[in-house]
Amino acid sequence: MGKKPNILFLGMDSLRATHMSLYGYPRLTTPVMEHYLSRDSFICDNCISPSIPTTPGYASMLTGMDCFGTEIVALRHKGQMTDKVKTLPEILRAQGYNTSCVGFPGNAASRGFDKYLDYKVNWGSWKEGRSNKAGSLNETAIPELERLAGEDKPFLLFVRHMDPHNPYLPPHPFDGMFFQGDEFDKDNKSLEKVYAFKPFCDNFATWFPPGCTSADYIIAQYDGALAYMDACISNLLEKLHDLGLEEDTIVVFTSDHGETLMDHDCYFDHHGLYECTLRVPLAFRWKGHLCGSKRIGDICQLKDIVPTLMEFMGIDTGIDFNGRSLLPLVCGGERLPEPEMYITECTWERKHGWRTPEWKLIVSLEPDFHYREMKELYNLIKDPEENHNVIGENPEIAEALEQRMLNHIKKRETALGITAPIHVIPNWSGFKDGPFESHDEAYNTLYIGEPGVARRLQAPNK
Repeated sequence: MGKKPNILFLGMDSLRATHMSLYGYPRLTTPVMEHYLSRDSFICDNCISPSIPTTPGYASMLTGMDCFGTEIVALRHKGQMTDKVKTLPEILRAQGYNTSCVGFPGNAASRGFDKYLDYKVNWGSWKEGRSNKAGSLNETAIPELERLAGEDKPFLLFVRHMDPHNPYLPPHPFDGMFFQGDEFDKDNKSLEKVYAFKPFCDNFATWFPPGCTSADYIIAQYDGALAYMDACISNLLEKLHDLGLEEDTIVVFTSDHGETLMDHDCYFDHHGLYECTLRVPLAFRWKGHLCGSKRIGDICQLKDIVPTLMEFMGIDTGIDFNGRSLLPLVCGGERLPEPEMYITECTWERKHGWRTPEWKLIVSLEPDFHYREMKELYNLIKDPEENHNVIGENPEIAEALEQRMLNHIKKRETALGITAPIHVIPNWSGFKDGPFESHDEAYNTLYIGEPGVARRLQAPNK
């Protein structure tokens, strides 16, 4: 191979795979991605982000490591990611690449880029008006793509789209694309419990239309934000085409985690170790280097992305990644499945668990602000939406899963000479140094107000 391929890496924050028409959602939310990935691509139908939320998700995505390898599980990770691992930009810089990052400065997971660019983004509020996050990103990312294309080095351009992240305020006409009802119908009570949820209700008041009563309207705004982002991604992909770079560039589409809408009373956020948050999109396209388009049904994880890219590019890093390349599944070879996995969450709750194709065990490490039981067990085959905690009927299954989880933790701790990260983050919440003693304490302490708070929480080192 001559000049190594470029990488255009789209990290689409809070993108729930099951709300993409690419994955069968009935609303046409992602037609651009569907069309673009209809050839010279492979799409992963069952990709899991096992460590929620943003910081551990991107850390795994950009290193090929699990949460033990990155030593990151919390949103508000203090300090830098461990220097025991190399990030994708660090690996590629050693291979002579230019590396640029748009929209993700200051986070522990985004270490190693040559150049960081932010974009003028209005996260949106009802007072400020609707948000054109993806359009604003293009104003920065497209000129940077042009600059990189003019250099004589291969490049990595990482762009972080934020449209699916709340507040969901897509511009017109995307705001009305998927809702034709009356969002102010006084007989509609679907948002009553949302407005009553003390930790988040003030945040919602800043971006919900005043007097809005319809949860379906808010969900339609999320879907509209996806469609708007998808349309703006078309501009970026067209620029790649116009620059004559499609055959020289691998394009990656993925997300750090999914999103909870009205699911499990988590309300328009991304916490909870439920499938709506764990399952994310993952797809690769490289024009002229793949035959047609292939869908992969095997379970994979974000940690598999970097090893896949390295095999794609013919780069031998000498790194013992925790993840494994997906290319054997594309090229007719074999790849040993990894159907079971350790899962963690450290957003507004501190939990971990064990997921198999049939079962999911969730163990709370301290009381949460949803007043849930300290252990939850779901049968993912009989109850895919995880509405019924069946731990009372299946104590022996829960015990076996917990032992598998503990064995895995011990194995990883021993291999790396560390304590599991989920156990060494005393101020994970940013509100209290130490665990919450009761559900009431968690409920009355955790709080998110105006939308800018979320942005600041994700860039503590900026």
